[in-house]
Amino acid sequence: MSLSSQSVPWNRLLPMTMNHHGQPGGQPYPRPYLEPGANPTWIGRVQPGNYQPAPGNPATLPRQTWAMPPAPQARRTWGTLPLLVGATVLVLGSMFLVVPFLLGNTGITGFVIGFIASLIPLSVVLLTVRLIDRWEPEPKRLLWFAFTWGAAVSIAGTLLIQPLFALAAPTSSEEAFTYFMATVQAPIVEEFTKSLGLLVLILAARKYFDGPVDGVVFAFTIAAGFAFTENILYFGREIASSTDPGTDLVRIFILRGVMSPFAHAIFTGTTGLIMGFAARKWHTGYALLAFFIGLLPAIFLHNRWNSMGQNFLVEYFVVQVPIFLVAAVGIILLRVAEGKLTRQRLLEYARAGWFTPAEVEMLATSRGRRHAIRWASSRGRGSNMKSFIKGATTLAFTRQRILSGRDVHVHQHDELELLRSIPSLRAAVLQ
Repeated sequence: MSLSSQSVPWNRLLPMTMNHHGQPGGQPYPRPYLEPGANPTWIGRVQPGNYQPAPGNPATLPRQTWAMPPAPQARRTWGTLPLLVGATVLVLGSMFLVVPFLLGNTGITGFVIGFIASLIPLSVVLLTVRLIDRWEPEPKRLLWFAFTWGAAVSIAGTLLIQPLFALAAPTSSEEAFTYFMATVQAPIVEEFTKSLGLLVLILAARKYFDGPVDGVVFAFTIAAGFAFTENILYFGREIASSTDPGTDLVRIFILRGVMSPFAHAIFTGTTGLIMGFAARKWHTGYALLAFFIGLLPAIFLHNRWNSMGQNFLVEYFVVQVPIFLVAAVGIILLRVAEGKLTRQRLLEYARAGWFTPAEVEMLATSRGRRHAIRWASSRGRGSNMKSFIKGATTLAFTRQRILSGRDVHVHQHDELELLRSIPSLRAAVLQ
């Protein structure tokens, strides 16, 4: 639909709506009734026993049939504060181990140059994360937790654990020892310490970790932090130890910054994907099981990468490039599924009187959102439209959490608070 100021009937966006029984929007359906299309994708399946109708909009209902219940009393919680406080302590403690290690291997000059050079591949990965996360953005505080976990905590964990593997490594030759540490120790230890951050997030911030896209976003962010610190080490060490630092820095930068900026992201991304699917059916046991199962493909892919030897270029283009392309296609499919899920949940709210079909199409498609923001920006209301889109998307995913049957009481409170904000968000666009 075109969202020019001439074509969008904003003054008629909330007419009286009817459900498919011919009742005013918000009339409850008998449970366990599933509305048509309630399972639009493979990432949002709903069990009939968990299905609940969307609360009705009082503005579209006769006074005697108001279906908007009072908000349930929310349980007092500390939210993500304990997670962030604990992460801050861990990060600060990790820095006392990681920074001296880096400086000892790179020197001041190598550290500074390595730090600056590492910002380039880091920016590429984080921009990709932003693109993936644009539909339903994760809280910035949790993304910061993920990045600092990867950049500091997982590095410190690796430094503490790898000596144990060194004790088991073959000592027949330096080559055998190095190969063992690269192909056995590094994949196991590094993927374990990175993925621990995912496990912490799914257990301590489960409200925000509710699907495979979230898992990929958090995993990519953790991996970006880990690769950033690791690149400082590799780039800085070339400056500190090479007789031709300029040439060697370019060589290692092409290898790590140009040819493989997404290597760690794809490794850990497989763990995040599997844990994200487990998060759809919340249970601590599922989370733990998904953590250990998800480590297997991550360790395997990491091992295959570190095992490439003399035929590096052949294996890179025959094996690694196709893996990257498969990962890219998989992420696109996840985004498409996320959009379909958003559309279905908003349609359920539309039948309850909160949105019109035109608004649903606008809010649940990338094209509709772009046109809506362009239209609103032409009237000086671009930021208001973005808030409206964000509120509606958050509402759709909150409903999905309710229908998943997990923490229903908590999410119903969030749902009603969001529903109460929708009219004012819309009004801010139209004023």
